[in-house]
Amino acid sequence: MVDQKELSDFIEVGIQSYHEKILARLLKLKLLDVLKRKNPYLFRIKALDTSYDLIKSILEAHLSSQEEGIFGGLLEELAIFICEKENGGVKSAAEGIDLEFERNLIRYIVSIKSGPNWGNSAQISKLKDHFKKAKRILGTNAKKQNVVAVNGCCYGKDDSPDKGDYLKLCGQRFWELISGDRELYVQIIEPLGHQAHERNENFQKEYAKVLNKFTMEFSIDYCDADGAINWEKLLKYNSGQKTEIKVT
Repeated sequence: MVDQKELSDFIEVGIQSYHEKILARLLKLKLLDVLKRKNPYLFRIKALDTSYDLIKSILEAHLSSQEEGIFGGLLEELAIFICEKENGGVKSAAEGIDLEFERNLIRYIVSIKSGPNWGNSAQISKLKDHFKKAKRILGTNAKKQNVVAVNGCCYGKDDSPDKGDYLKLCGQRFWELISGDRELYVQIIEPLGHQAHERNENFQKEYAKVLNKFTMEFSIDYCDADGAINWEKLLKYNSGQKTEIKVT
């Protein structure tokens, strides 16, 4: 059984790691690498006419994708920790499966995602294949088990959880499944905000430095003498090729 202090302590360590990873990735960024990965056509259509606005938009888009992945990892670790305490759950070694646990003679195999809208049809098909493979492996064991596959989503809703091959349990339903506590999804929100102001303030100081540095570098390399952004030069860096490929 996990109590509130254990829950808070685990989240505290996880949040510290989350902020450290985000900050480390920010400080490792190089302007040219970011410019190479982002869509210049998208930023052009937004009418971003100053170096500052363009760089800020690019940085925010980059960091948003980084945060989603890192925080998703934290929620996955939290779910496994809670399930271990409540149901003897373990991190699965099966491909595409994150968590396994047994309750009421049912073996649950769980693939954890941050939210309900996580994948396209090909990715969902791959998830089904992972579930089928894991079920076959468990089915070869001497001890025959009723195996239920679950796509667990840490937030959101899905009012049609039965997907045929698996259950899709989101938000409250997912946290209740792994803990047995219907209100757990509410209890975890408070510890996540502990010292959030101080940590975000430190991050914002470093973010401002990177933003200013990148803005200066961009203005020097990708603005004309009159200060206008040279979109053609930026596009050639992002998408141009030095050698021509002959198409037959």
